[in-house]
Amino acid sequence: MDSLKHLKASFEAFTLDFKRPSGTSRGVLTQKKGWKLILTNREGITGLGECSVIPGLSPDYSSDDVYEQKLREVCENPFLFTQNKALLMDYPSILFGLESAYFDLLNGGKQIYFEAAKRPGGFSIPINGLIWMGDPFYMQDQIEEKLAAGFSCIKLKVGAIDFKQELRLLEGIRSRFDASKIVLRVDANGAFNMQDALWKLDELAQLDLHSIEQPIKAGSWNDMKALCEQTPLPIALDEELIGINDTNRKVELLETIKPQYIILKPSLHGGFSGSVEWINLAEERQIPWWITSALESNIGLNAIAQFTAGYDPVLPQGLGTGGLYETNFEAPLKIEQGNLIYTR
Repeated sequence: MDSLKHLKASFEAFTLDFKRPSGTSRGVLTQKKGWKLILTNREGITGLGECSVIPGLSPDYSSDDVYEQKLREVCENPFLFTQNKALLMDYPSILFGLESAYFDLLNGGKQIYFEAAKRPGGFSIPINGLIWMGDPFYMQDQIEEKLAAGFSCIKLKVGAIDFKQELRLLEGIRSRFDASKIVLRVDANGAFNMQDALWKLDELAQLDLHSIEQPIKAGSWNDMKALCEQTPLPIALDEELIGINDTNRKVELLETIKPQYIILKPSLHGGFSGSVEWINLAEERQIPWWITSALESNIGLNAIAQFTAGYDPVLPQGLGTGGLYETNFEAPLKIEQGNLIYTR
C-alpha cells in the first residue's frame, strides 16, 4: 500500500472512427473520443484505464477543456481518488477509467482487471447483436449479418424511422424464427412520448419480444412507473439510472418505478463500484439486470467484459461494440456465434 501512495498518473486523448455512421434516436455518430488514463507506481508498473464519454448523454462531460481539467485534478493526486471514490461520484466515466487503471496496476499491469481474466481458458459471455438505426435497407442488411454470424439475441434501435417500418423489420425476423430460436430486444433511447408509448408497446408485444429499453425519456418517474405497471412488454431502464448516484435515491427509483429490468453501463452508472451497488440493490428486489458497453474502445470493453464475466451471466449482455471502429486497441477479445470470448 505504501508504494501505491506514490502513484504517478497521466492521460492521453484519442479518437476512434466508426466504420459506418451509427444512428441512434439522439443522432448519428461518426467518431468517438476517449482518454487513456495511466497509473504508474514506484516500480515502473503501469495500469491502463479508459475514460469514455458520449456527448449529450454522459453527465460528467460538457466540453473537452472542462473534462480534461478534472482529469488533471485526478492526476495530481491519484491515490486520493482511488481511496475516496465518493469524490468522483458525479464523474462516472473518470471513476470508471481510474478504477480500471488501478485494478490493472494491482494485477501487475497486464490489463487483467478482474479475477475472471485469470480463469484457465478464459471465459465466454453471451451477447446481443446490435442493429443500428438507418434506412430500412441498411437495417435489414445488419440483421442478415447478425443472423449469419450466429447471434441468437438481436437488439434493434428504434424510434428514428417510421414506427411501421420498424415493426416490419421485426416482423420479418419473427416470421422466420420464433422466440425459442431468436430473442428480440428493442431500445427506444427515450424516443416515445407518453401519449403513444402504450399502444406502441402493445404492437411490439405481439412480436414476442424480450424487452424494450427506455421507452420514454428519463426523469418522469411517475410516467415510467405507470408504464411499467401496464406494459405488456418488459421494460428495462437505462438512461433513467444516469445521475442517480446516492444510495437512497437508487432505492427510491427502484421502489417507485419497479422496472422489469435495469441495464448498467459502468461509464455512465458510477464506474464499477456504482454498478456493483446497482446490482446488489436490484437483486434484493428481484429485478434482473444486464451490462452493456457505452461505445468504449477495446481498453474499456476488456475491463467491462472481465467484470461482467465474474457474474457468469445467462442473459445476453450488450458487449458487442468493439468491432464498430476502423481501428481499435489490441485486446484478447473476439466474437464467435453470438458470444464474446476472452482468451489470453
